[in-house]
Amino acid sequence: MYLWVKSFHILFVVAWMAAVFYLPRILVNIAEAGEQPAVRERLVLMGRRLYRFGHNMFGLAVALGLVMWLYYGMGRGAGWIHAKLGLVALLLAYFIVTGRWLKNAAAGKPLASARALRVFNELPVLVLLAIVWLVLAKPF
Repeated sequence: MYLWVKSFHILFVVAWMAAVFYLPRILVNIAEAGEQPAVRERLVLMGRRLYRFGHNMFGLAVALGLVMWLYYGMGRGAGWIHAKLGLVALLLAYFIVTGRWLKNAAAGKPLASARALRVFNELPVLVLLAIVWLVLAKPF
């Protein structure tokens, strides 16, 4: 049963990370759409759906992660798990910020430049790399 729980946890993490990576790209497209209301409206709708999907996937990943931690004892007492969870919290904050920017864009408020949003879009890759390294290396 443990391997099933772990497999579904990884599946939901991958699905959430897809939303984390793609939502800022939708913001870039909104910023580049300018004053094309039909395009902006469509992109905002896509962003809202993706944000909701991402939150659902995050919730499922956390639930299964708790099962692995509390029931199966994975990572219990290990320092790497605390570092990993701290980085996951950072990614969650990043995801929430992008959701707020999407909400502001839907309200007609200006976004950062497309270039700044592209740079912002690359940040979670570095955090994910650190998380993967922690999980595989378990350095402490």
